[in-house]
Amino acid sequence: MFGYVRAAPDKLTAEEEQRYRALYCGLCHTLGRRYGAVSRMILNYDFTFLAALLSGAIKTEERRCVASPVKKRTVARENEALDLAADVSVILTYWKLRDGAADSGGLSRRGYGAVARLLGRAYREAARLHPDFDAATCRELERLATLEAERCPSLDKPADTFARLLGSVAGELQDPIQQRIMEQLLYHLGRWIYLVDALDDLKEDAESGNYNPILLRFSLDNGTLTGPAREAMVSTLDASIRQMAAAYELWDFGVWSPIIRSTVYQGLYCVGNAVLEGTFHTAEGRRGARGKKEQV
Repeated sequence: MFGYVRAAPDKLTAEEEQRYRALYCGLCHTLGRRYGAVSRMILNYDFTFLAALLSGAIKTEERRCVASPVKKRTVARENEALDLAADVSVILTYWKLRDGAADSGGLSRRGYGAVARLLGRAYREAARLHPDFDAATCRELERLATLEAERCPSLDKPADTFARLLGSVAGELQDPIQQRIMEQLLYHLGRWIYLVDALDDLKEDAESGNYNPILLRFSLDNGTLTGPAREAMVSTLDASIRQMAAAYELWDFGVWSPIIRSTVYQGLYCVGNAVLEGTFHTAEGRRGARGKKEQV
């Protein structure tokens, strides 16, 4: 959905990389089982990171799939955490597609609408299972659309709106302590994603006139942030990561600790720096946190 949430691969052992890949494949199989083959198209490592945050110890098995019909792959067995990650992934993707259709025109509008319709049955089932999260997602995206229409110059207001959206995933958890910790971790991840997405779009938005709170807050010099503006953005991004790290330290994530730690303590910093330097590229097209289609 976003393309920014990545572990630092050089910080993971071969065993940890294999475990993360097994979780990725397990989420793919879970999406297919619960929502049909079409839902597998929304799979990415951002949602796999969410699954890692939600999961405890897992069991694995060897399975073939469409992507690997001959050679079996190690796959995480389906469990409640993967079910929740799959449900949340469907709801988030559906509403972002709807948001994209509303913000776009012509072929883009029809394209977003067509994919949203393909996910319609899956969305309705996921929304039935998680009505509170569905309502929160819709509500926060409407608030975000209002801020964008008003061309709100604040960095914090739109970033906070998207942060609350992602943080509301924690409301689906049963353990009250885990719920509070995850709400903080996901809130600050959402804030970081929104601001990094805005940074990634600076030049494009400056040329098109699209809403971007960073453009309204700072001036650009030849299409890039000035030194003081850059320092301010680094400071606010790093503050969100530090808050995520503080929440991470309060919970035992078990076998997923190395992957989550690598993402929070190294991966996000590397991605943020690459975006600032203009060297970041996604592995695939993504829909940005601020409602526009991003290109590879």
